Amino acid sequence: MSEPERGTIVTKKENGNKDQRMALLIDGDNAQPSLIAKMLTEAGKYGAVTIKRIYGDWTTSEMKGWKDSLNNHAFQPIQQFRYTVGKNATDSALIIDAMDILHGHLVDGFAIVSSDSDYTRLATRIRENGTFVMGIGEQKTPKAFVNACDIFIYTENIAPKEQKSSSKSSGNRKKEKTKDIVLMELIKEAYEMVVQEDGWTHLGSLGKALLQLDPGFDPRSYGFRQLSQLIEAFPKHFQLKRMDDVGPSSVYVKLIEQ
Repeated sequence: MSEPERGTIVTKKENGNKDQRMALLIDGDNAQPSLIAKMLTEAGKYGAVTIKRIYGDWTTSEMKGWKDSLNNHAFQPIQQFRYTVGKNATDSALIIDAMDILHGHLVDGFAIVSSDSDYTRLATRIRENGTFVMGIGEQKTPKAFVNACDIFIYTENIAPKEQKSSSKSSGNRKKEKTKDIVLMELIKEAYEMVVQEDGWTHLGSLGKALLQLDPGFDPRSYGFRQLSQLIEAFPKHFQLKRMDDVGPSSVYVKLIEQ
């Protein structure tokens, strides 16, 4: 088995088992139409997406961006009128549908697309049922919603890469340095959770621990496709050992004492 893309976190759904069924529910008021194909791809990593719905008030101009994508990707539009100006009724419709799907045992997992904290309780309730739930939203998504999910995908990590300037200001360098320090603390904390007596831990175990600490953790947030590549970027802190005779996914990590 090859190394899973998101940090070697191996679960039944992440193994690409198409016997698993996923419901992809999109809050059209809080999501980007241009990323609909990417959202399908992310949800499809955990199972076959058998329910695809987009919620919103389709009488408003804000929802026009979704209309071209509906037929191409076989999404069902769900109409929800705004009964009060300034209030979003979409979340209520999505939550009600999600609970009906959950209790009808129609899927094995949910993908909720929104950056709105109103879905925090829904994600928590789905997980209480023992059902897998992933979130997809912007990095501005409140941490409460992120942590309520098993896994959270930031749209910035799946959006087309923008052209970046090769020059960096001192402010940006300082920000990146602080980000690296926070990242290192997170990895070390996860490492301590799963380290064995010999000081080594399997990369998959480390990935699971990272998601337990931060469901929004994603190597792509730091410019790496896989967790192994991210760990290799810190050779002064971590040592990697590959057991090629066992299998390509047999990668182990050890913290280098400073």
